[in-house]
Amino acid sequence: MNETKKKLLYASLVIGPLAFIFITLFIGRYPVSIPVVAQILWCKFTFSTCNLPDIYQTLVWDIRMPRAILGALVGGSLAVSGAAFQGLFRNPLVSSGILGVTSGAGFGAALAIILFHAATVPIYISAFLFGGLAVLLSFLIGRVYNTTPVIMLVLGGTIVSSVFSALISFTKYVADPTNELPSIVFWLMGSLASARYQDIVIAGLPMVVGIVGLVAVRWRINVLSMGDKEAHTLGINTKMNKGIVIVCATLATAGAVCVSGIIGWVGLVIPHIGRMLVGNDNRVLIPTSLSLGACFLILVDNLGRIITGSEIPLGILTALVGGPFFVYLLKSTKGGGW
Repeated sequence: MNETKKKLLYASLVIGPLAFIFITLFIGRYPVSIPVVAQILWCKFTFSTCNLPDIYQTLVWDIRMPRAILGALVGGSLAVSGAAFQGLFRNPLVSSGILGVTSGAGFGAALAIILFHAATVPIYISAFLFGGLAVLLSFLIGRVYNTTPVIMLVLGGTIVSSVFSALISFTKYVADPTNELPSIVFWLMGSLASARYQDIVIAGLPMVVGIVGLVAVRWRINVLSMGDKEAHTLGINTKMNKGIVIVCATLATAGAVCVSGIIGWVGLVIPHIGRMLVGNDNRVLIPTSLSLGACFLILVDNLGRIITGSEIPLGILTALVGGPFFVYLLKSTKGGGW
């Protein structure tokens, strides 16, 4: 890829999510015209007085804007984590939740709903902490003779995911069927309906740290994907770099899951779409997956808001879109590209 194509690619990766965020502001059940949206944004960014009705300002700036920003962060975090794990584990079926972070976060959120009666901040904290705990347990299970083979990490993640899935079922069993159980079920299906700027501040920090970390070490993922022996030959500390990738991907995924619930398929499908566009080089694939994931989740969230009178949870739509598309992907590539 020459320099001109690189510049065009990176420009489109930046402009794409920004364009989707802007489009989100004027579509929905209550449409707002583009001039009105532009006037509201101008007033907010220049701190000037806006002569429009308060309902338009609330709809655009306080409801749709934080939801679009959070959707971009969540989609980008899940996609970039999935791409990093697929490169690290050299497995095209790996997703961002391979080490049990989503199941752990789901149990943490369900536990907080029962203990704190659906208070928002405790749910975020509990989901984030249990997501990190799940990854730590997967790493400890995967350690064999002071080493951490890739296959053992995957097996450890499978074990931890199964245990936390059982614990989620147990919390459903003991939850109050009138108030707590519906809250748990709705949270597990994934949604951005309650997105506020406070959520961006709370969950945005680990997501941004994780994304920046993965972008910074993306060239090392190329080396790690060759195998431990080849990486050692090239002078790469495999243990340290695997740990950096796992920690950064865990931060991004846990931050996303704790604020949006469990949203599947994004970390699995989006990296494959990126490979169809730019190839397997993680130096380009990681930022491409970041941008595509942000655009994809914003698009799916908009579809969930406008398809029916009641909002469809994101986890349902991503599975309905991701499943058939993944079948098409396998058919078109015949399992190649790895």
